Amino acid sequence: MGISVTGLSITPIKGTRVRAVHDIRLDRFGVRENRRFYVIDHRDHLVNGKRLGELTALVSAYDHERRRLRLEFPDGTVLEDTIGNGPLVKTRFFSQESLARLVEGPWSDALTGYSGHPLRLVEAQSVGVDRGMAGVASLISRASLGRLAREADRDEIDCRRFRMLIEIDGIDAHDEDRWVGQTTNVGDATIRWRGHVGRCLTTSRDPDSGDIDLPTLDMLRNYRAELESTEPLPFGIYGEVLEGGTVAVGDRVAVVQ
Repeated sequence: MGISVTGLSITPIKGTRVRAVHDIRLDRFGVRENRRFYVIDHRDHLVNGKRLGELTALVSAYDHERRRLRLEFPDGTVLEDTIGNGPLVKTRFFSQESLARLVEGPWSDALTGYSGHPLRLVEAQSVGVDRGMAGVASLISRASLGRLAREADRDEIDCRRFRMLIEIDGIDAHDEDRWVGQTTNVGDATIRWRGHVGRCLTTSRDPDSGDIDLPTLDMLRNYRAELESTEPLPFGIYGEVLEGGTVAVGDRVAVVQ
């Protein structure tokens, strides 16, 4: 049957709930509707699901062409408006300094009221704020998810827990690890895989509620702690887009020889 795309997931605000989509437009800057915005605290430091699990319960959507953002809260409240450009601010994104632009409008006040913490919404000014252009795409196989599920003695594990862009089927568990350093065609796009995705506490949270409910890091340590990888506790891979194009569920995946 070969290798194919079985799922695609995005979220425009980093830390909010990832949602499944049928297709994406992938270019060298990634997916324009994915992780374009993020939340910062009063110190201008990134706030994500690792620090504030409640963000996971928020559902966001973004129309890049119209510059319209939509944010839905658990109580059913919906904010939708055109993005307003505020001043630039130097933010601390993990261990790096990253330039972002404050988003004007009701967003920051709403996030502050929801969380009980002073929060502001910003728009990233750099490509691929997590790993730069080398990491705008990410991928995991269903077989790897199945292998981890056996470690947890579960029938399955929701892929959204790991916030990956592309899910595939047709390879054995963790065979995608061997693609690091190689190039694949995924739908109409061509991706060069640059490294393994190291995991953090965020993956232990339920992908809908944000509650900690699964010891994913302990599970990964049980059988993947000693592996040689680009990042510790690897689960999935990341890469850069060499040629952009449309990727849809059902598309073929092929390693470029």
